[in-house]
Amino acid sequence: MQTVMIVGAGKGGAAILRILQETEMLKVVAVIDRNKSAPGIVLAQKLNISTGDDWRVFLTPDIDIVIEATGNEQVFKEIREKRHKTTVLIPGAVAYITSKLMEEKEELISKLRDETYKHDLIFNSTHDGMIVIDVNSNVMLLNNSAARMIGVSKNSVIGKHIYDCIPASKLPEVLHSRAVEINQEFILDNGRKIITTRIPMVNESGLLMGAFAVFKDITEVVNLAEEITNLKEIQTMLEAIIQSSDDAISVVDEDGRGILINRAYTRITGLEQDEIIGKPATADISEGESMHMKVLTTRRPVRGVRMKLGPNNKDVVVNVAPVIVDGKLKGSVGVVHDVSEISQLTTELNRARHIIRTLEAKYSFEDIIGSSEEMEFAIEQAKLGAKTPATVLLRGESGTGKELFAHAIHNASKRKYNKFVRVNCAALSENLLESELFGYEEGAFSGAKRGGKKGLFEEANNGSIFLDEIGELSAGTQAKLLRVLQEHEITRVGGIKPLTIDVRVIAATNVNLEKGIINGTFREDLYYRLNRMPIHIPPLRLRKQDIQYLSEHLLYKINQDYGRNVEGLTVDAINYLMSYNWPGNVRELENILGRAIIFMKFQEKLIDVKHIQPLKNIDQKESNQVTIQLSGDANEPLSDLVERYEAKVISKVLANHSGNKTLTAKSLGISLRSLYYKLEKYDLANNGTQ
Repeated sequence: MQTVMIVGAGKGGAAILRILQETEMLKVVAVIDRNKSAPGIVLAQKLNISTGDDWRVFLTPDIDIVIEATGNEQVFKEIREKRHKTTVLIPGAVAYITSKLMEEKEELISKLRDETYKHDLIFNSTHDGMIVIDVNSNVMLLNNSAARMIGVSKNSVIGKHIYDCIPASKLPEVLHSRAVEINQEFILDNGRKIITTRIPMVNESGLLMGAFAVFKDITEVVNLAEEITNLKEIQTMLEAIIQSSDDAISVVDEDGRGILINRAYTRITGLEQDEIIGKPATADISEGESMHMKVLTTRRPVRGVRMKLGPNNKDVVVNVAPVIVDGKLKGSVGVVHDVSEISQLTTELNRARHIIRTLEAKYSFEDIIGSSEEMEFAIEQAKLGAKTPATVLLRGESGTGKELFAHAIHNASKRKYNKFVRVNCAALSENLLESELFGYEEGAFSGAKRGGKKGLFEEANNGSIFLDEIGELSAGTQAKLLRVLQEHEITRVGGIKPLTIDVRVIAATNVNLEKGIINGTFREDLYYRLNRMPIHIPPLRLRKQDIQYLSEHLLYKINQDYGRNVEGLTVDAINYLMSYNWPGNVRELENILGRAIIFMKFQEKLIDVKHIQPLKNIDQKESNQVTIQLSGDANEPLSDLVERYEAKVISKVLANHSGNKTLTAKSLGISLRSLYYKLEKYDLANNGTQ
């Protein structure tokens, strides 16, 4: 059994203590908090667990796990430095999540109590008597109607043998025969006449669990029947009884064709009588098998089966029992309970949890691997940027880890407890990107939602927004973004009223923005707003000494994804990787390591050179070598020369790739959107394929 110390005995710490007390795998040996009246301290003292106000006194090598529940980052760092190397430290965020889970648990328990109360209310509100016995013929349940008919009190009968309250009861015989007895006349000791149905309770495995009887007092009905002989009136009365039920009822004949449904059935499933009556029992099923047909085949009732019925896929639980008259099967009757509302609430809860997860920053500076001078400088700049409200511009090649830096900057800032929204500016079209960033008003365009929609800047209010591939923004979106940075306000698409926001912008790009300014594709004023704090993330080829540490870190992640246990790389493999130019940077390194693990044998523990695919630097590929002879007037402006040279390079590479624009954009190291822009600019749009 592992020992646990909890530091922080507030609401979260107390919640964790209660949970750990329920497990036999962990033992809490100490609870620490400066507040001696903290709820966790009081609870620990009741449980005879050691308490104190200084965790250092209790932090010994014998402590296996320390749960830091104060939420104080300084305390977390001190414990991490002081702990024994074998001691596991769990951060304080767990306390918050645990307290939330405890609240949800209490809420669900409260709902369960309410549902149990409703079920008991229904059970005791029916005019039919109901009595349930176990396999020993002892009374388990008895509703109010049954107690009234028999003439006993519920408390005096529960737990006693059925013969103690109904000496001539036939329920023990049903236990032995396991046969269903339908609508049997019976006279109680007090002279009441009843019609009873006795059914054995058998689970899906065929195990007998008991038996129950449902009976109706027909003393008055018999007297009335002597006066009423019109069968049609009796039938009308019975149908009225069925129609008055709030539970959906469905009845089929011995051939499995519908003969009766009530109004509650139509309300729940959305199916009318003409869609059910005379139709096969499968007509109402949208998902699952027909329980009517199963009961008609087995002649045994089924209970609590989850199904989907009707055109709206209504989620229901059904109980179905066979109808047997004089030993002959006449059909089956089913009772349907609607549970779709609970399912919908569960789905909405899961969706809310998913949305919350997407709005959180996952990484911190501890997740950034690198000991090279270039990388350490970039990390120090990023840490400095996290402490200021200034806009940060992350610059670096694709795959260098710009998004990782953005996560870390947000988590190290004062905004870390607010939202972190990520946007890939190159992944959305111009119109869609504008409406996603700034939102829209109702009726702003065709297909706009009623009431409008909040934009991502509004979602990120008081938090941070990460704009990846900022160089791909259109001119119109650049102008709106500039207004956000200058005025700290936005205007929704189709709206006229500006909305004030407080958002920290973290931008990233892998293109040369200065060249974009010269070409007229990027606004100079926006560039200066974004470039207040530029952070250059070095490419992997400039920090090759980090390859070994990066590889070890990536191997841990890849092992988890692939279910492998590769321990590391050989010296030859490390040297081979360091000889490569790494045009794809860390992303390419992860790809190569993942591919190597896939082709390794399970007994192999180290990646060797033979496992790594042959590496060939991009600049050695003949397909990307372009030699252009450029001639022109010596007095021609530099911008014209650059544009003419760029057009010839694009045309040449496009021809090398047989007109494939996707491969051309990849070879030139630009986005597909930028390539299309340049093809149209230089009148090359009709050359090539997708």
